[in-house]
Amino acid sequence: MTESILTIPLETINFKPTTLAEFPARAYLIVNTASKCGFTPQYAGLENLWKSYRERGLYVLGFPCDQFGGQEPGTEEEIGQFCELNFGVTFPLFAKVDVNGKNTHSLFAQLKKDAPGILGTEAIKWNFTKFLLDGAGKVIKRYASATKPEDLIADIEALL
Repeated sequence: MTESILTIPLETINFKPTTLAEFPARAYLIVNTASKCGFTPQYAGLENLWKSYRERGLYVLGFPCDQFGGQEPGTEEEIGQFCELNFGVTFPLFAKVDVNGKNTHSLFAQLKKDAPGILGTEAIKWNFTKFLLDGAGKVIKRYASATKPEDLIADIEALL
């Protein structure tokens, strides 16, 4: 149910309780991130999307995850510092989450249900899987890790 996705409890990288509803947007780009991954340089592209489109209503939201090769071993404080120092990240980051398995965060459980991957599988395959949602929380599209942030521009602009 897309209404509920906006009210799923979340925690910011500083452990402040929040929900997507507290980030009113015309579009959301939700990404599971990691600091020690081959796709980590995508932080720069995500930041560029945030800077280019936030005034038009896009929220880029990063959710660190350590489920793929132990590529996000740091604490939330270390993750925040890494992202700021290395990529100038200013878009909202959240506390670490599981995106697969028995402890899957409710947000990612809903995202995977609403937008299954290739061949209908729900599991997220790797870091930097991206979900584009409209302002009502409806998943518009799921993108693979290898999809560069700049390759989402046409889809983002269509929502704004």
